[in-house]
Amino acid sequence: MKIDTGNEVRSALRRFKVVVCLGMAAAVAPAQTKPSFEVASIKPAAPLDLAKLRAGVEKGEMPRLGPRVDGARAEYIYMTAGELIALAYDVKSDQIAGGWIETQRFDIVAKLPEGASKSDAPKMLRSLLEDRFKLALHRDSKEYRALALEIGEGGPKMKEASEGFKPIDPSVPLAPGEKQVDGPDGPVRMRSDENGGATINMGAKGTVSYTVDPASRSMKVESSRVTMSGFAGMLTILVRATGGSLEVKDMTGLTGEYRIAIAFSLEDLKGAARAKWIEEPNPPAGATGAAMPADAATDPGGSPSLDKAVKALGLKLALRKVMIEQLVIDHIEKTPAESWCLERRVLFL
Repeated sequence: MKIDTGNEVRSALRRFKVVVCLGMAAAVAPAQTKPSFEVASIKPAAPLDLAKLRAGVEKGEMPRLGPRVDGARAEYIYMTAGELIALAYDVKSDQIAGGWIETQRFDIVAKLPEGASKSDAPKMLRSLLEDRFKLALHRDSKEYRALALEIGEGGPKMKEASEGFKPIDPSVPLAPGEKQVDGPDGPVRMRSDENGGATINMGAKGTVSYTVDPASRSMKVESSRVTMSGFAGMLTILVRATGGSLEVKDMTGLTGEYRIAIAFSLEDLKGAARAKWIEEPNPPAGATGAAMPADAATDPGGSPSLDKAVKALGLKLALRKVMIEQLVIDHIEKTPAESWCLERRVLFL
């Protein structure tokens, strides 16, 4: 009888690996202190198929992109190393030094251990980055310029929201054209319309809608319930989408939820972003604390500037220097280490 020695050797090696892995897991379990995924697969992300994504969105399918934790399964699809670090350490991407971490993308699929919850996932992702990418970093602080959303002269003129907080239920199917991502404060859902407008449901931070009027070249932003943090986030999107680079930070001290409705000229917004809100390497003396001009120009159609629109709410935008925590990366591997203990347990993926 002919014996296939090669197959026997490979079979014995697989059995050996499984036994060793189980033994290692049993040995380290009592001493393990940091939360970790039970198992994880890490692969370089493939280029996006934009046509396929568009077709799926038109059918109401959510693109399989970004972070998602559902039950015992965690996915981080088409995410840069910088985005993964920001999510794991609960910071924004601009708080991390640049380099290749902003361009190289990965797909990570992992399994949470029994008894773990969704809130444990960021710490588990942190452990994965440290173990598989050999990430080492330290925290520092840096002064930078930002647009501060502050209380204006005369105090707030906004009305408090009449409806209460409504959390997003991830189990509710997406509406046609709607997509969902996991934000730092929970799921965020967004639905765009054919005219360039959109509705963004930020969960705990409120829901904001914006519409564009091509005839008057103006935009309207309104909400029946939004926190000042959520409003500042919406303003950041507008400033950066029109050429600005500064972040709008909530410094109002207001903790309630409010109704807002503002309208402003798109042309003025673009001009203001380029002329006043682009971060300069060496800002001129006296820039700290300089408020946006109260008499900012309006366009020929009469649409007010964003400055005036915000002022009508009893608020204001001002340039400020603020301290921000920075994550300084001391070391990170471009190619994550493989875990050969994974090979017999990755079937759930």
